[in-house]
Amino acid sequence: MTMTPTPPAIAKTPKRIEQLGRVRTDEYAWMKDENWQQVLHDPAVLRADIRAHLEAENAYTAAVLADTEALQQQIIGEIKGRMKQDDSSVPTPDGPWEYYVRYEPGAQYPVHARRPRGEPDGEQVLVDADALAQGHQYYALAAARHSPDHRLFAYAEDTQGSEVYRVRVKDLATGALLPDAVENCTGNFAWSADGSWLFWTFRDENGRPSRIYRRPVPGGPDGDVLVYAEPDAGFFLRIARTASRAWLVIACGDQQTSEAWLIPAADPTVPPRLVEQRQTGVRYDIEHWDSRFVIRTDADGAVDFKLVSAPETTPGRAHWQDWIAHEPGRLIVDTAAYAGHFARLERVDANNRIVVTSRAGDEHVIGVDEEAYVLRLGGGLEYDTATLRYTYESPATPRQWFDFDMHTHAATLRKTQEVPSGHDPAQYLTRRLHARAADGAEIPVTVLMRRDTPADGSAPLLLYGYGSYGMAMEPSFSIRNLSLVDRGWIWATAHVRGGSEKGWGWFLDGRGANKPNSFTDFIAVAEHLADQGLGSRGGIVAMGGSAGGLLVGAALNMRPDLWAGIVAAVPFVDVLNTMSDTSLPLTPPEWPEWGNPIEDAAAYDAIAAYSPYDNVAPLPYPAVLATAGLSDPRVTYWEPAKWVARLREATTSGNPVLLRTNMGAGHGGAAGRFDALKDTGLHYAFALWAYAHRARSKP
Repeated sequence: MTMTPTPPAIAKTPKRIEQLGRVRTDEYAWMKDENWQQVLHDPAVLRADIRAHLEAENAYTAAVLADTEALQQQIIGEIKGRMKQDDSSVPTPDGPWEYYVRYEPGAQYPVHARRPRGEPDGEQVLVDADALAQGHQYYALAAARHSPDHRLFAYAEDTQGSEVYRVRVKDLATGALLPDAVENCTGNFAWSADGSWLFWTFRDENGRPSRIYRRPVPGGPDGDVLVYAEPDAGFFLRIARTASRAWLVIACGDQQTSEAWLIPAADPTVPPRLVEQRQTGVRYDIEHWDSRFVIRTDADGAVDFKLVSAPETTPGRAHWQDWIAHEPGRLIVDTAAYAGHFARLERVDANNRIVVTSRAGDEHVIGVDEEAYVLRLGGGLEYDTATLRYTYESPATPRQWFDFDMHTHAATLRKTQEVPSGHDPAQYLTRRLHARAADGAEIPVTVLMRRDTPADGSAPLLLYGYGSYGMAMEPSFSIRNLSLVDRGWIWATAHVRGGSEKGWGWFLDGRGANKPNSFTDFIAVAEHLADQGLGSRGGIVAMGGSAGGLLVGAALNMRPDLWAGIVAAVPFVDVLNTMSDTSLPLTPPEWPEWGNPIEDAAAYDAIAAYSPYDNVAPLPYPAVLATAGLSDPRVTYWEPAKWVARLREATTSGNPVLLRTNMGAGHGGAAGRFDALKDTGLHYAFALWAYAHRARSKP
């Protein structure tokens, strides 16, 4: 006889919190290790009672889901079968070389390499990330980039999952690493024009990017020179280089205000020059093209952005001239500059298009006539070229890489994502639906299903959403989602307010005081899909991660009857406490998104009204799986841990509430391409289990 697993006993230590005249109690506040900043650097120092609790929760989750172990491995095996083991990127040319990444069969991490331009042989390995990862429980490599003269190669590495990076520089002539790595940085860096200086971003004691330094190459910390110090703790900070390579740009800002400073890449020791002083509510970013600056901005009421130009000598707002006018509902997402052409990526109603403009002013549009798809600018290393690289994919169509000749308008297919186990797009149906919110807003919904899956309400539905920070959930191809769709599930993505699928106004309608629109949109989509026979009320598994975890957590409290299960990956569910804690890395930077409950009573009340942790009540909750990362600096491990404790105490249904904490990773989970599949296997097996459990537990 199988014993029913017993959840771990959880201590309750009521903590009285007084704030802006409001009083509340947090009985699980003890789960936050007051030395959490040290834990990010060394998880071994976690307080013993907290570690014991998290390990007990992991054991309970494993026991409850023990019968799904074989299913988890089967799903992982399926996804591996869809992955090309020796995959490689399309080489990107730059001068005498072309650069690419590739995987060895069985390798978790890629090899970064180059070879002589146009030659199939002569490979030079720049860095083997799989070799560097040996001996580390977690390893992530980011921002790998060669110097302009091709002599040096720099890369940022994180060995904890805490997003505290170290930048190493390699001499490509000798193969030796230069001494004195850049420590305690964000991983963001840029080269001067001659490669003699490396500009890098310092991460302060609160985990925030706060200063830009330059370091001579070779050289150590004694040679670091402070270039820029950001006075606002709420601003993000980074440095980049324009496509022309003529300028270094220090970009600082939050979600509603920005500022940029310029440094000539060929004269890197001169002080940075301000483009336009920050003005609350005005954002801009800057590119260099055709001996002028092109600036993407929301100034003058251009909510969905416009493009303006300005002279190199006087780039300030007083000299801005409108170039591409603002059109409401057409969001200018991104730009790319080339010597003879300028490209922009636009989004309308959750689909993208690319517009290429020549120096003479002629425009050409790259678009696709489908219900739901993704076009993206593919990036490049060269400025003086007529070739633009872009990618195309849809939920049913694997990614394709194209080289587009901006003179002839001919597109050459360079690569199609290979699915070794086989994939026939014709067997799948991609649909774009629209659900109506209570206030009349039309919410886009992307649906993927097999053509033979019935649309009579009998199929299980997984509903995914995010809805924050203006991030669009684009209708992309996923070899992972097929493991549910091929089992007869319908996969739907709700493009709720808070994202930018329908323009920046779509984001503003789901931010701050408007945040509840995200949650009610998600619920409206669930009900609409059920009404269309694409799922059923009570037969839907909701999934979201990070701020998407907030989305599904709020929808869980509001309508527990809709869901067969909830998958909340590193969920941002303790919003009121987190936005009241200024020691956390993202709290001041995110006040524009959520509001400042420390100083603003209206913001406090608004957050308190929807924060999932603060609104748990005696309700018949479905089965819930929450995950956490011990070294996560974005959504700290105690948020999901506290939420699970409250849910488990409150639920009246008897359905299990589970927590799984990755004790050796951060916000993104495991970094290796195969290790990362363990989370997917767990999530999908839980979804299948929760749906079946819901069916078995019906009266």
